[in-house]
Amino acid sequence: MKKCCSFLVNNMALFVVLIGAVGAVWPQTLTWVGPYIPWLLGIVMFGMGMTLTFQDFKTVFRRPWEVLIGVVAQFMIMPFVAWALVKIFSLPPELAIGVILVGTCPGGTASNVISYLAKGDVALSVSMTLSTTILAPLVTPAMTWLLAGAWIQVSFMAMMISIAQMVLLPVLLGLFAHHFFKRTVDTVLPAMPVVSVVTIIVLVGGVVSLSASRLFDVGLLMAVIVILHNVFGLALGYGLARLVRMDSRKARTVSIEVGMQNSGMAASLAVMYFNPAAAIPGAIFSVWHNISGSLVANYFTRHDDEKESATELVPSGH
Repeated sequence: MKKCCSFLVNNMALFVVLIGAVGAVWPQTLTWVGPYIPWLLGIVMFGMGMTLTFQDFKTVFRRPWEVLIGVVAQFMIMPFVAWALVKIFSLPPELAIGVILVGTCPGGTASNVISYLAKGDVALSVSMTLSTTILAPLVTPAMTWLLAGAWIQVSFMAMMISIAQMVLLPVLLGLFAHHFFKRTVDTVLPAMPVVSVVTIIVLVGGVVSLSASRLFDVGLLMAVIVILHNVFGLALGYGLARLVRMDSRKARTVSIEVGMQNSGMAASLAVMYFNPAAAIPGAIFSVWHNISGSLVANYFTRHDDEKESATELVPSGH
């Protein structure tokens, strides 16, 4: 059983691709997921909350400058890269809003694991994810309205309330559960990665099934845009962090946090407030950023450590 669970978690991207294919070819098998998409996202966020402690909040206040740089990078780079891609590719409104939503969402839940694998600063990663998630009910609708208001009507208050219910509330409930029922939570925590992976797989399958009629028309274009969005996020996040003199461990963490989005939230908001086709970028991003994150972690562990060590051998001037 343990081996099966590990196989499922380690090969999440493969299963997401498979369920996406089922949703695209036989959408009728997964359209039932549609009404439950917000609840599925809530389960994932509750699982994330259960991994947090109040100590993580202290980390945010102990390292305000680094966390602030990361949060500003998150909510500036990804939204404006999304806006630029929408303009460059002249996307129709229902697809444009989907790309913008991916850009304006907070950091993804998998970023902490990828930061760990990349030998990054895990405490900074958790602090960034926590901070952007808490700010999301306000920042995501505001940025979406600012960047996509010209294409489509954005209901600021309704979206803010939905994000608070789907994302912020489950995270806080998970946090309090961990604090007040620590022994019970510690018992079930090993199973949570499997629960989260299965939930994400079903969520992506449901989103794809709802937009299957458009997927074959725009899927390739969306894949190109999603890959560009993610790559620019990773590269610009790293570049900005190095520009403000963060070391390699912190810079790679900012890179991963910026490049990996809570695309499940983007897809959920797209289905709830806009058009099922607007969920396509979020669904594709859910697959791609797990693949790219693993590749980036592999790159950093193989090459960046060695380069950083060589750099540190050079005496710095005073």
